[in-house]
Amino acid sequence: MAQTQKTQDHIDRARGQWARQLPDLDTGPMEVLGRIYRLSRLVTPSIEATFASFNLDRGEFDVVATLLRSGPPHRLTPTELYRSLMIASGSLTHRLGRLEKAGLIKRVPSDNDGRSLAVQLTDEGARRAEAAFRQDMASEAEAIAGFDPDKKAQLAGLLRELNLAVEAHLSGKTPEEPTQD
Repeated sequence: MAQTQKTQDHIDRARGQWARQLPDLDTGPMEVLGRIYRLSRLVTPSIEATFASFNLDRGEFDVVATLLRSGPPHRLTPTELYRSLMIASGSLTHRLGRLEKAGLIKRVPSDNDGRSLAVQLTDEGARRAEAAFRQDMASEAEAIAGFDPDKKAQLAGLLRELNLAVEAHLSGKTPEEPTQD
């Protein structure tokens, strides 16, 4: 469907430019993944500012939020953490050092292996993670408040399906097969 100049977004304009430069190339995937990427880039500064107001960077917030949402006692092994965060173990080690120094986490004996240490939120870490998450959700809700609620629900469902399809593709499974987290 042809878009007018007023209804074209950044992705429509970029696709138009690519169509002129590489007319044989299908840029259809940009309609979905390009928009997702662009939306992420648009909201990232606000999200990072929210976390910074709680003296956390995005990576640090990811760690304390993962511990908080894991439920009491808000404790995970470093392996469980880095798998959940999808980061390299070395990146996690650096984050844990900063969070421990800030008094937001502590290392405690693991329930599963007495030779290793688990990572646990401190009371201050839990308080700060919850407050930052609440503020972030309020900011994100405000950012999409003007979008029709029915369309928002429909889009959420479609994005869930897309997420499952992409995860399945990348793992080599069909979307119906369960993936292990």
